[in-house]
Amino acid sequence: MAININNLNNQNQVHQNNQTQVKQQAAKTASANAPAQQPRADSVSITPQAKQLSELQKKANEAPVVDQKKVAELKKAIASGDYKVDPEKLAASIAKFEFDLI
Repeated sequence: MAININNLNNQNQVHQNNQTQVKQQAAKTASANAPAQQPRADSVSITPQAKQLSELQKKANEAPVVDQKKVAELKKAIASGDYKVDPEKLAASIAKFEFDLI
């Protein structure tokens, strides 16, 4: 029995090329037959605290920055000497403010 070694490499290469083509064809067929996967939909949920904060921000943006009428009244009262400070009420307000911060 004689073995032809001249065509041995060519036959192996042809066989490998055929295998590669079969694999590629199988991959194409599998991808064509596979059902189309729908992408997942992203979702966002907003907490009640976030909604409340958003509403407060809207109200703050709509409110005037400085009440010019009140400022004018205070300036007038200070200038005329009618503005009196109640030290006990002021101290109580400061204490309450600091207590609320804690």
